[in-house]
Amino acid sequence: MKPFDFQSRTRLVFGEGSFERLGALAAELGFRRTLLVADRGIVEAGYVDAAVKILSESNIDVLRFHDFDANPTCTMAEAGRVSCADSNIDSLIGLGGGSSMDTAKAINFLLTNGGKMQDYWGYGKTRAPMLPMIGIPTTAGTGSEAQSYALISDAETHVKMACGDQCAAFKIAVLDPALTVSQPAWVTATAGFDAISHAVETYVSTSRTPASEIFSMEAWRLLEGNYERVIANPRDIEARGAMQLGAYWAGLAIENSMLGATHACANPLTSNYNTDHGVAIGLMLPHVVRWNGSVVGTRYQDLVREKFAQNGQPAEETLARHLEELLTIGGLASRLSVAGVPEADLQKLADEAASQWTGKFNPRPFGAAEALELYKQAF
Repeated sequence: MKPFDFQSRTRLVFGEGSFERLGALAAELGFRRTLLVADRGIVEAGYVDAAVKILSESNIDVLRFHDFDANPTCTMAEAGRVSCADSNIDSLIGLGGGSSMDTAKAINFLLTNGGKMQDYWGYGKTRAPMLPMIGIPTTAGTGSEAQSYALISDAETHVKMACGDQCAAFKIAVLDPALTVSQPAWVTATAGFDAISHAVETYVSTSRTPASEIFSMEAWRLLEGNYERVIANPRDIEARGAMQLGAYWAGLAIENSMLGATHACANPLTSNYNTDHGVAIGLMLPHVVRWNGSVVGTRYQDLVREKFAQNGQPAEETLARHLEELLTIGGLASRLSVAGVPEADLQKLADEAASQWTGKFNPRPFGAAEALELYKQAF
């Protein structure tokens, strides 16, 4: 059995209504003047005003930062730092999807340790302590609230940088499924499929551990079993909670296992065509599963054993077909040609995919030639 070192750095507070505890939880951590990082959609949904009210009732002053988008860049992170540099904040709160939480982490890096985001590409490059943070996801997707990494794009090259440090983990993650009910159906579908991919990829990565396997499998059970339910009935709070908790466990699995070729192939699609991350993941995951089958088919068997009749098919084919069914249920594209990717660009995309950090954890050796094969299969 592979040796491992596991410690969860984040306290998890889960349940409908847990958002109302934000003020008390922040006070427990000693928050007095905090920066609330939330995307504009969260502002429009009214959650920012609600958070400010709850925090104010605990005598916590709140500054706000909203000037970033779905793929936060180092320029946006620097703008966030500037917005609070002279305000003597003692903490940060990330409220929203993965972009809000990643931006909060990125601002924290720059505010406490200086320099630029490129300085923190990798892991463990801080020199000074970071400020305590609370993460509050309003989607069931990235699992950023469970991780010590911020994914930030280089504003010039568009390369996604994974900037991590044990100090960048949230002190508390507040998971209130009621916050996810108002998200658009498209976000439910794309974020949910992204979370599903995390469960699948972490379960077979070369750096998986006995601990990460537990999180991956439980994430798969919750996510696969409730994806169709939340698509069909967005107000199903039980299914919403299962998806949110599944996304958290999958995020914790990433923290202890990493990802694979699906994410390596998806990131160039986002950087070159601004393809939504969940859509890019959906375009590639079934093909990567089939391609990986010769190496980890027995592990895919674990994922399909209890629910799906295989009819003599290899486990990877059964799993890939089921993933394609989920794409259809979510209304997501399944071919690169349909998603507007030019066939002439496949070699360029393959070269970029080969340089992505997640590819080195794929169970089957992955490089530019292998990426090109996968893109051709997905075209």
